[in-house]
Amino acid sequence: MKTAIYTRVSTDKQAHDSQLVELREFCRRRNWGSVVEFADTISGSKFTRQGLDSLLAQVRKGRVERIVVFKLDRLGRSLPHLAQLVAELANHRTALVCTTQGLDTSDSNPAGRLQLGVLMAVAEFEREIIRERVNAGLSAAKARGSKLGRPSTLDQHKPAVATLVAQGKGARVISRELGLPLSSTCRLVRSVREEQRTSAA
Repeated sequence: MKTAIYTRVSTDKQAHDSQLVELREFCRRRNWGSVVEFADTISGSKFTRQGLDSLLAQVRKGRVERIVVFKLDRLGRSLPHLAQLVAELANHRTALVCTTQGLDTSDSNPAGRLQLGVLMAVAEFEREIIRERVNAGLSAAKARGSKLGRPSTLDQHKPAVATLVAQGKGARVISRELGLPLSSTCRLVRSVREEQRTSAA
């Protein structure tokens, strides 16, 4: 295998034919033989795509010299994802050729490599913007006193622990009755007693 064609459509109501006609003719005009085709019928936002995964497996084995696609959005689900894919292709010396957007990252095409550099820079910029927004959101949430992270699964046992504490039972007895680890029970008991003290005050 030297050349791999990759196509993707979003739903099974669409066909790959229009992409394939263009890509097959493109390869024929350049006398690229040993062409193998990979295809997916799935939304671009999905993380796992069987056709793309199979193609990348061949790339990692050094069996693909170039990948030919109709448009960049057929390959990557987002700009950062596309940049990640292109970086992996570059690591394996596999060129990416996009027939309708004039992109060719072959070693013989410096203009294509320049386009790739711009693409990677924009993707990195987008990642930084997203990171800044996330950090700003976390800081604002902390300032409001919001508790970050997933809620503890122990909280579901708090009502039962509170009932048993009200009956005068200690952590060891509560641990046995509820089937909870002693360390977790002790934390719940302390939390219940702290809430009781706060409400009494």
